[in-house]
Amino acid sequence: MPPSASRPGSRCRPHGCRPRCWRASDEARTAPGASWRLGMNAGLRLGAPVLVALVVIALWHGLVRAFDVPVYLVPSPLDVAHTLVQDWDLLAGSLWITLKITGLALLAATVLGVLLAFLFVQSRVIEASLFPYAVLLQVTPIVAIAPLIIIWVKNTLAALTLCATIVAIFPIISNTVLGLRSIDPGLLDFFRLKRASRWQILWRLRLPSALPAFFGGLRIACGLALIGAVVAEFVAGTGGSQTGLAYQILQAGYQINIPRLFAALLLITIAGVILFAAMTLLSRLVLARWHEVN
Repeated sequence: MPPSASRPGSRCRPHGCRPRCWRASDEARTAPGASWRLGMNAGLRLGAPVLVALVVIALWHGLVRAFDVPVYLVPSPLDVAHTLVQDWDLLAGSLWITLKITGLALLAATVLGVLLAFLFVQSRVIEASLFPYAVLLQVTPIVAIAPLIIIWVKNTLAALTLCATIVAIFPIISNTVLGLRSIDPGLLDFFRLKRASRWQILWRLRLPSALPAFFGGLRIACGLALIGAVVAEFVAGTGGSQTGLAYQILQAGYQINIPRLFAALLLITIAGVILFAAMTLLSRLVLARWHEVN
């Protein structure tokens, strides 16, 4: 056995197939105190927002009742809840349309954004040629170009999906490009030393390293896709069977049905929170084995 393996001052020595320092780290992670702290952190993350929401609802209800605010100005939480139950069939159908547009837009933005990011990393010429137009789409208000898209694209669902895709695609492009380029230089030199091809480096090194940045962009993009879908529905302003929540908000405003307006806004807010939470959970499930996940 080498002398260094039995030296008393050694900090980390081989022990079987795993170093002792690794085992100590694993034991620390599974210690009762660590489990208790993890449980407390999880409870704080879930409990604190719920507590704040309950306090806000209580203050809202108290102020409306104390100042006798008319329902056509600010309804109470009970009025909103009653309207949500009473008009659930109407609002649920509109919610499904908005979520369908959001999901299609997020899928299209993810596929196109990742493909463009791969092209930008592989070719500086392509990046210099196309990236400015991605920035141009990002800084152009969707309200300004949505009417043109709705006129040019005859299918309403396709037009609304395209508008939401334009809003959501830039974070995926920029974050994925950043992740594909933020790799360990030592690992890149090692791959080149082993004469790995450009595509092998992309698939085996750049892509795994880019996953945290990609999922960060995806979490942002899911909220932007929902915003883009709602804004596009506002601009389209069409009724019928393909009516989203934005149209219900418009109709409620025209009819001075403020409780229904608040109920539609509440559904949009809840949908956005659930989408963000789902993307966060997905990123934790995918990255837990390879990256540090807070």
